Order: sequence, then C-alpha cells, then structure tokens
Amino acid sequence: MAVNAHSDAALRGGGSLNVEVAFAVPGKQRLVALQVASGTTAAQAVAQAGLPDLFPELAPETFHEAPTGIFGKALRAPHDHPLGDGDRVEVYRPLVIDPKAARLARAKRQQGR
Repeated sequence: MAVNAHSDAALRGGGSLNVEVAFAVPGKQRLVALQVASGTTAAQAVAQAGLPDLFPELAPETFHEAPTGIFGKALRAPHDHPLGDGDRVEVYRPLVIDPKAARLARAKRQQGR
C-alpha cells in the first residue's frame, strides 16, 4: 500500500515542515515563509502567517474563512487538510464582482465603441 507524503509525515509524528502562505490584493502581495509542525493544517498555517497584520486595510475576518488552495488547487476542507513540506497555501480573496456580470459589462462597453 502506497503512503502519500501528507499521511507519511503524520505517521512519523514530530518534525517540522517548511511551507509558504500567499495572499494578494491589487498592487500588494505577500508570501510568508513558515516552519510549522508536522500535521499542521492549511487553516492553521493561514492563522500563523499573521496576514491581518500585513493587510491592516482588510478586516481580520477576511482571512478566517477565506477560500484556500495549495498551488492553485482549491481545498474543500482547509481545517482538515494536513500540509506537506514545501506546500504553498494560497488565500483567495472574495470576488468583487460576479464573473458573469463582468463579462456582460465588458460586452456592452465593446458594443458601444
């Protein structure tokens, strides 16, 4: 039976992992390097990254339940997803406008040209 890196780290217990937490807004981005304990979840890493201090213009609640992913792949349950060494946790900001509404607005602008 094959064991993946995430469960292998959890089985060994102890040890630490090097991970990164990324967040960006237009004009500003931060990549926080962390050393976390084996078994740390994506949500725990986001909490440890101190993003509210790096983005004081945003409400701290922005980061607590924000959608997250690892290397562009969305996580369904970040509170239950243990990290692997080298993972980059990405915190996604909420959409400002519905994508369908944005496409419609662009189409209308282009028709008016």
